[in-house]
Amino acid sequence: MPGLAGVTATSSAPVLAGFSVRRADFADPRLGAFLGEHLADMAATSPPESVHALDLDGLNRPTVRLWTAYDGDVLVATGGIAVVHRPGGDQEPGHEELKSMRTHTGYRGRGLARAMVRLLLEDAAARGVRRVSLETGTEDYFAAARGLYASEGFLPCEPFGAYVPDENSAFMTRRL
Repeated sequence: MPGLAGVTATSSAPVLAGFSVRRADFADPRLGAFLGEHLADMAATSPPESVHALDLDGLNRPTVRLWTAYDGDVLVATGGIAVVHRPGGDQEPGHEELKSMRTHTGYRGRGLARAMVRLLLEDAAARGVRRVSLETGTEDYFAAARGLYASEGFLPCEPFGAYVPDENSAFMTRRL
């Protein structure tokens, strides 16, 4: 498999170093299955009250931009970015959150998640977003993700938006 040097753009769609990347097609059954695995992993790893992953309907909203990466016909990664909402539901202008970061188990460790994070940050910056935050787990299962986010400039922060303190959640943020 080619190395993942980063994000490039073509006239038809962005490319993650040899992978086809496009906005999610919510009618594609591969997406539903892929995200179903994501939700199952989260449910097996964290207590129910600490699972903040969105289901297919939660991602299929105008305030969420979900990207998919394919190796041929195989869905290998997803990454989303969603408008942050304050308690009560009001949007927080210029602040978005990473959501549904997942890489197919057979493709982990190859830089695909890093390239997806960079694509999402570039997408946000191009739309005038000033801050991107995220919530991930504190369990060992999430250690690689926390390391990736830190290496991409995310710093620990207090709960943001409608989140509340949770011993099973790590919150991180980055200014663009």
